[in-house]
Amino acid sequence: MSDRTRRRKLDLKNGRVDLSHGAGGRAMAHLIGEIFHAAFDNDLLRAGNDQAAFLVDGGRMVMTTDGYVVSPLFFPGGDIGSLAVHGTINDVAMAGAQPLYLSAGFIIEEGFAFADLKRIADSMAAASRAAGVPIVTGDTKVVERGKADGVFITTTGVGIAPRDLVLSSELARPGDKVLLSGFIGDHGVAVMSQRQNLAFETSIVSDSAALHGLVAAMVAAAPQSLRVMRDPTRGGLAATLNELAQQSSVGFRLDEDSVPVRPEVAAACELLGLDPLYVANEGKLVAIVAPDAAETVLAAMRAHPLGRDAALIGEVTDDDHHFVQMRTSFGGGRIVDWLAGEQLPRIC
Repeated sequence: MSDRTRRRKLDLKNGRVDLSHGAGGRAMAHLIGEIFHAAFDNDLLRAGNDQAAFLVDGGRMVMTTDGYVVSPLFFPGGDIGSLAVHGTINDVAMAGAQPLYLSAGFIIEEGFAFADLKRIADSMAAASRAAGVPIVTGDTKVVERGKADGVFITTTGVGIAPRDLVLSSELARPGDKVLLSGFIGDHGVAVMSQRQNLAFETSIVSDSAALHGLVAAMVAAAPQSLRVMRDPTRGGLAATLNELAQQSSVGFRLDEDSVPVRPEVAAACELLGLDPLYVANEGKLVAIVAPDAAETVLAAMRAHPLGRDAALIGEVTDDDHHFVQMRTSFGGGRIVDWLAGEQLPRIC
């Protein structure tokens, strides 16, 4: 992290965790950096990727884990079960890897309906079968009523990447291009549409999807030109690019007119006072690509069903301040900073 990101330290003696520490913004970066990275420090963790990649016989093993606490458990286009499968597959895929196996751990609240639990399990099974990535082991715990808000799920994924393919968050270089696989904000708006006291009419469904097929097409098109890939989940596109700017010691310049946002999503965000750049996604990826291969990779993305709306949205800049800047539709400019607090909790 830069001095700008480190400016406000956690109060490790008297402070308490609040919801902003899980929202994907600056507060979460402080929590992870000052507590977990400090405690578990090692070379793989220090890289700051959403997965760890290490050499094994036959290639590079990739491993990731994630917890899912979305509220509500069921939303247009998905549920906590399919979300847990897709999200973990995607974190493995962002290393350019082929996901192989998943594990699943369940913390279930006393009194949770068997019918809902079966619906979630069936959804996970369908998602894993469709992706070709089986759930091969797991764990189940039951806690007292009121201790788990229904059910929480933790999934771990492993996969294999080619030995000579290295995608990592510190590899973005000035002049590289920023590619986005499609419309942003769909998942967050779909979940919001089901929230108590936030209900509104919308035809938007979650974009939750497994992206390893899209990633494979991109790797096949230009394997040595891909720098880093990320799925912009908590904190949205804005948090993802701010994190990459810090990790690669660069800046980003985006073009607002090039960032795809559905009119329905834009309208819902305007109604609620939200910015689509900070709204979570669960079926989109951001790729930083060498400039001479950007059009080749973009064409490969658009040829895949999950990338047909892909767009080139900006470029990497040489910036000692590591700012993410945007050219606005009105011809001006703005800083796209870290999310300062929580825009919307329990989105994934």
